[in-house]
Parts: sequence; C-alpha cells; structure tokens
Amino acid sequence: MILSSKERTGDARERLLARLLDAFGGTLPAPEVSLREIAARTETSHALLRYHFGSLPGVLAAMLKAQRARDNEALLETARHGTFDDLVVAIWRAYTRPEQLSRVRGFFHVVGLAAYRPEDFREFIDSLDDLTKMLASLAEREGLDAGEALTLATVTVAAIRGLLLQEVLTPGAHSEDSVALILRMSEDQTISRSRRKP
Repeated sequence: MILSSKERTGDARERLLARLLDAFGGTLPAPEVSLREIAARTETSHALLRYHFGSLPGVLAAMLKAQRARDNEALLETARHGTFDDLVVAIWRAYTRPEQLSRVRGFFHVVGLAAYRPEDFREFIDSLDDLTKMLASLAEREGLDAGEALTLATVTVAAIRGLLLQEVLTPGAHSEDSVALILRMSEDQTISRSRRKP
C-alpha cells in the first residue's frame, strides 16, 4: 500500500508528538523555552518542529490536546461507572495535583493565545468541549433533558476552569467549598427537574 504524502506527514507528526510527550512526561515546556531547546531535548531539529507545529505555541497546543485526551480516557472510566458529581470531583482532583501545575499554566497560556488568533488554534479549540460532553451525558443519564444537561455541564466546566485559573494566579486560594458549591448547583438542577415532573 502506498501512502499519500499527507498521510506520511500525518504519521511523522504523530511520531514527533509522541517523542515530545515522552521527553516531557506529564509536563509542558515553559513558554520561554525555545524550539531549539525543545528540539535538543527530544533529539530532533527545530526545523522539523516548526514544519509540523508551526511555532512554540503550536507545539504546546498539540501536546496539551494529546495530554488532555489521555486524561479523558481515565475520566471516562469515572463517567461510565459514576455520577455527575463523581466526575466533577475526579476532574477537580486530576487537575489540582501539584504535578499538574505546569500543564494548567500552559493551558491558560495557550487559551490566551487562541483568544487572539483562534484560526491558528482551531484543533485545540475544538477539543475544549470534551469534558462538557462527558458531563452532559451523565446529567442526561440522571434525568435532565438534553438542553438542561448541556447548560449544567457548560456552566460546571466554566466554573472548574475559573477556579483553576484562580489557583494558578493565587496558589492556595481555592477552597473545597467552591467545589461543593458546584456540586450543589447540579443537585439543585436535578431537584428542580424532579419537581417539574407530573
């Protein structure tokens, strides 16, 4: 079978991304690190990184998307066997572990860049609804209609991300009370729904 040049390029990009992920483990390169330094650490060339990812922000966005996809596989297990609240707690715990700090910072760095140039970060932006979809599915399973479930999931993810941003900017300022408030919001929505049923 002969691969098209696009397929070969895609395979090369995926192999290079795998090397980046292996080299940096669960972390991300800092925004001030150069492509040359990243290339040295991954034993490749900065020209190859530039060809496949365009720039340092492109490298960060691709790595974040891949790391978040891996995280979501683990979170999906919670979603399969747990409740909406179980998944909220699992998401919060996953991203507030101390070893996740560089990734959380990197996430907000890339989000900030994407806000100015969304056309350059389309693949990353499109991946941002993954947790919302998981939470919405659980909310539906627990009795909310599709619209209410999506609204609850959207607001929940926004609240979690807001709390994570607060944690990055003011470490130690977050409170488990904030997470409890998010959980109470989902409870209130479910109770309100059950009261409306005939």
